[in-house]
Amino acid sequence: QVQLVESGGGLVQPGGSLRLSCAASGFTSTYNGIGWFRQAPGKEREGISSITMRDGKIYYADSVKDRFLMTRDNAKNTVYLQMNDLKAEATAVYYCAAATDATPLLHIANMRVRSFDYWGQGTQVTVSS
Repeated sequence: QVQLVESGGGLVQPGGSLRLSCAASGFTSTYNGIGWFRQAPGKEREGISSITMRDGKIYYADSVKDRFLMTRDNAKNTVYLQMNDLKAEATAVYYCAAATDATPLLHIANMRVRSFDYWGQGTQVTVSS
């Protein structure tokens, strides 16, 4: 089993920044990578970024590319999502999830909810003035 805990969400003004954390515990060697998803009110959960553990390759959705940065700290079993220049449409619950199969990590279009095996509880991000 793998446990994931997100933190770092909150209220931020448009144009501001937040850094989300996803701390993993348990059998962390069993998954191939981590993805970040978000779910806005009334919308489906969408994948926005992923990282493969073996080689550290990172992928971004076009909607967040150049403004969001995903990093990892292997010693802490933690991945981060630095979110800059936030816009109101970024308001959502943000989740991290772990996948044992590498396929859903290698392209944003492959990031389907059912392809990820472990999920955190989510953290709310609200972008508002």
